[in-house]
Amino acid sequence: MIKKSIFSLVFLLVWMNCVQADGYKVLFIGNSYTDVNNLPQLIASIAEAEGDTLVFSANLPGGSTFNNHLNNATTTSLIQQGGWDYVVLQGQSQEPSFPDGQFYSETYPYAQQLCERIRQYNPEAKVVFYMTWGRKNGDQGNCPYFPPLCTYEGMDSLLYLRYMTMAADFEAEVSPVGALWHYLRDHHPEIELYASDGSHPSLAGSYAAACSFYSVLFRKNPRELAYNPGIDEGQAESIKIAASKVVYDSLAKWFVEMPDNPGSGVASVKENHCVIYPNPASEYVDIQSDIYISEIMLFAEDGKLVWSRTKMNTLNERISLSAFSAGLYFIQIIDSEGNAVKRKIIKM
Repeated sequence: MIKKSIFSLVFLLVWMNCVQADGYKVLFIGNSYTDVNNLPQLIASIAEAEGDTLVFSANLPGGSTFNNHLNNATTTSLIQQGGWDYVVLQGQSQEPSFPDGQFYSETYPYAQQLCERIRQYNPEAKVVFYMTWGRKNGDQGNCPYFPPLCTYEGMDSLLYLRYMTMAADFEAEVSPVGALWHYLRDHHPEIELYASDGSHPSLAGSYAAACSFYSVLFRKNPRELAYNPGIDEGQAESIKIAASKVVYDSLAKWFVEMPDNPGSGVASVKENHCVIYPNPASEYVDIQSDIYISEIMLFAEDGKLVWSRTKMNTLNERISLSAFSAGLYFIQIIDSEGNAVKRKIIKM
């Protein structure tokens, strides 16, 4: 009887370890922001230390845009190879932050075409947009032509907005590395996230990116990750805590679709249960949902949060727009089951 109990316990432990281990095939499409410090290998090393597996391929020519990748034979071949669980898309570091006209002509349509091509050859794959960050002191080269780019805050807000817009419009997920960097800049300024050029990531910056990606790709909490690429232990600990707070605890916010797992705490992203009207609107918008609403956030066109309400428990809500100027806004709604809805609204 004792021998049987010991055998059963050992079997249970082995079985649990097998069930919890995950493995994915991931294609990274981007440029030097992904290539510096070999981000794909960093994520794979983190996964390996946790008993998971990440098999990857990448095409990362320096400075490449989404348009460049559409016409790149290597990128096309890798997409058409098929069998990917995830395809990560990282745009040129400045381009998504450019004025609306440029963004919607030079970035948005090519991101859409890449998503369509990926799904044509990989119908089961999830597309993940790699949200990058504002340059350390803004984009000074383009500052005279577009003042929002003169500061880190302005550039970073636009990158946040544009990556969230593409993910929402193209039914993709987001690895919010830029949002994680923003949190770290605010709460841990002692951590140098940038390389000496004020643009590319330091090893600590790439480790933060890897923690974000591990959270999104594996749907697991990075808080207790064992792997450290060689940065200060205290800084690594701060990065893991921040990634847990910004990324893992808010997966629905980043449109991350969870499997049907009652213990996951986050449900799939859905958009068919929530109605927002009128749109365009002048004085107010009404929200009607068949699942209780827990949080509403309103973002201006530049990505800045201008209004929010949390800890709600209602099926209907009216938001007054009288205090806001005319223009384009983005509303994000999270319901009590963790579903995220993001829509554009126009204030007249």
